[in-house]
Amino acid sequence: MRTRPVYVSGGIRTPFMKSMTAYKDVSSSELMISTLRALVQKYHLEGKELGDVGLGGVMLSSSDWNFARECVQGSGLSPHTPGYNLQRACGTSLETSSQIALKIAAQQIDIGIAGGFDTNSDLPIMASKRFAHMLVELNAAKEWVDKLKILSGLRPSDLIPQMPAVQEPRTGLSMGEHTEKMVKEWKVSREEQDVLAERSHHNAARAYEEGFYKDLVFNFKGHDKDGIIRPDTSLAKLSKLKPAFDKSEQGTLTAGNSSPLSDGASAVILTSEEAAKQHNLPLWARFVDSQVSAVNYVAGEGLLMAPTLAVSQMLERNNLTFEDFDFFEIHEAFAGQALCNMKAWESDDYCRRVLKRTKALGSIDRSKLNVKGGSVAIGHPFGATGSRIVASLAKMIHEKGGKSRGLISICTAGGMGVTAILESV
Repeated sequence: MRTRPVYVSGGIRTPFMKSMTAYKDVSSSELMISTLRALVQKYHLEGKELGDVGLGGVMLSSSDWNFARECVQGSGLSPHTPGYNLQRACGTSLETSSQIALKIAAQQIDIGIAGGFDTNSDLPIMASKRFAHMLVELNAAKEWVDKLKILSGLRPSDLIPQMPAVQEPRTGLSMGEHTEKMVKEWKVSREEQDVLAERSHHNAARAYEEGFYKDLVFNFKGHDKDGIIRPDTSLAKLSKLKPAFDKSEQGTLTAGNSSPLSDGASAVILTSEEAAKQHNLPLWARFVDSQVSAVNYVAGEGLLMAPTLAVSQMLERNNLTFEDFDFFEIHEAFAGQALCNMKAWESDDYCRRVLKRTKALGSIDRSKLNVKGGSVAIGHPFGATGSRIVASLAKMIHEKGGKSRGLISICTAGGMGVTAILESV
């Protein structure tokens, strides 16, 4: 099969907001449709028929079975543009970016959009299983006497709703509780986590001051910047926060060094060179490669350590080392998680035993890490983070000029990792 280069032409997103605040009355579909409309208008794609649109989120309702296609039809694109749903937890929109890129590379399509969303303010709350079964029986019952008989078995406990939980079904532990186990194993201190969190906030605040996000974030519901960034945060302030998961004296993860539950949506355009010329689109960066991996966290491997494998495999395939990169976008589900991944890459033992390398991958230069802010500061609407990072990294590479390269690493629930490489055109 013949292949060709794939490029990121740009992207856009809503400001990311802490859940149950600015977007508490905004639906998932409104977030995503508004983002697609903003992207279509920004790049003058009104009425255009694109090859495909891949969208996804984590907190989906069963009624959203055709969510992407519905969003496409409200986006301003040609109604002949297809769309599909995808879900890979926090790596969702990096996965959609990878899939759209693969379709373009394989010449199945010429241009497409990848994106994602999530809102914990519009949760799909479910009925208990017993009550749900009862409702099905009620719907099927023909006579009133049969309906009354079914209702007579109703218990008050049946009416208690089931709330979605960010919890691993096989362990019963939350992502934060798993990360507490990781930081203890890797001896990552509270101070190290707070230092990374402080840097994340300061880098994000500086990026806004410099105007970096001006064309990447559109005004939505009267907001034109992320609502979570704290320019005035400091180690002194962060050190006063109480542990959020392990609440004993050994707990080190806090609300300050963990990404908050967030609402938002993002999208990016991926294209071939020919389609970019046809639609008068810029070429910001080339989407080079992507990799996914998984760990056996049930057997004790760290839940959020899978990116260590994906990065290693991807670098080996491309004959690259950390020294070949100018930017590192390491998703900060928790500052502690990012630090555990980086310590693992620095460990000869881990790299030999787990990554099957002859020596450690090495250290990541912190001055190249999340230079425009990370998820701790910007926020983390689960399905939106991947395409948020793709767009930002592509712009950084484009603005740097010359030959440059960036690495993306995202951990996910279920013990998976999704990674990618972008480089200059």
